Amino acid sequence: MLSAATLMGITVWLSVNAIAPGLELETGFSKGDVAWLTAGVQLGFVAGTLIIAATNLSDLMNARAIFAVSAVTAGALNAALVFMPGDFAYALALRILVGVSLGGVYPIGMKILAGWFRSGRGVAIGMMVAALTIGSGAPNLLNSIFAAQWETTLYISSALSVAAGGMVYFLVRDGPYEVPTAPFNLFNLKSTVYLFPTYVSRVFPSYMGYIWRNRGLRLVILGYLGHAWELYGMWVWIPAFLAVRYAGDSLFGGFLGLASLLAFLTFVAGAVGSVAAGYAAKRWGRCAITGCAMAMSGGMALSIGFLPVEWGWVIAIAALVWGASAMADSAQFSTGATELSHESFRGTTLTLEMGLGTVISFATIRLVPILSDWAGWGVAFAFLAIGPAVGIAAMLKLRSLPESAAMAMGKR
Repeated sequence: MLSAATLMGITVWLSVNAIAPGLELETGFSKGDVAWLTAGVQLGFVAGTLIIAATNLSDLMNARAIFAVSAVTAGALNAALVFMPGDFAYALALRILVGVSLGGVYPIGMKILAGWFRSGRGVAIGMMVAALTIGSGAPNLLNSIFAAQWETTLYISSALSVAAGGMVYFLVRDGPYEVPTAPFNLFNLKSTVYLFPTYVSRVFPSYMGYIWRNRGLRLVILGYLGHAWELYGMWVWIPAFLAVRYAGDSLFGGFLGLASLLAFLTFVAGAVGSVAAGYAAKRWGRCAITGCAMAMSGGMALSIGFLPVEWGWVIAIAALVWGASAMADSAQFSTGATELSHESFRGTTLTLEMGLGTVISFATIRLVPILSDWAGWGVAFAFLAIGPAVGIAAMLKLRSLPESAAMAMGKR
């Protein structure tokens, strides 16, 4: 249920990126404008996650309620773009607010799921991340069908997000391993001096310091940052790359656009990779599996953009392999964060990790189109391989430390 809700709720994330050609044609937005609209969601997500992390909100309030309110709000804001699409400032503000709302969807859903599992947590979170991956790519599938009516893609993704909020709030229960929420009532404190700003200044440094002093947790977060550097640059720009390589090609008499369909299948491959990595990590260890996945994805980043245009099938296979490997490590980094952090900081740690990863991703989302215009897709995508290199180094270091024994039931 949580995975289905995550799939539905996250469809609003890359909805604008999927409809970019239609949006540019009808509104006059440039390629750079669309990049800013996508980056706006990233910026908003950073703000949302940091607000939740700074207030420790995900560990102080019921996570299902946070998820529900956030998903419904994200859906409403996503649909609002239809009513004034030609105003870039308005569109950017809406996308930033969508991102803020999504800060209460994905990491919070992961916290809810962590309350249901211990030994099988890596596989469970892998399935949730698989759902996230398909949900992120779903607008590409919708766009391959409704290319001429880009508004339909926004409406459907918004409706799915709203339904996801209701599903989690009314149909999902808290798990048996969920840590009870701490009392949170700022207005009953002894003095108004202890209202929100002072609360944050006193509490925030304590668990931020805890996270920083935890050597294993630092390395997991560093590995996740390398993963995010590559992943979001690939996710956002692989549809544009494929649109260039398969310009105008379609299937079933023009019913399905080949480039958009292949972009969606790249996300589906990521979902398969995420689940497969969960089972593999349970057997061989998280450090080993994340390192291997990043080696494979880094290799694809270094090569796919240099493949000749006429190698259509090779490009398609490379895109699917890249999608699978780039996403395979994500859930294992998040699972490792839950295993190495104190249970009282579990939600905050996940939220902070994802927020920092989104900050990192902002750079690649903006730089990939600049590099592609300057030197071509080969150089632009090779630039993303920096992330896997950093992640591999972090995982090799963590694997040599005793802290890694706390991960995957002792498997390194």
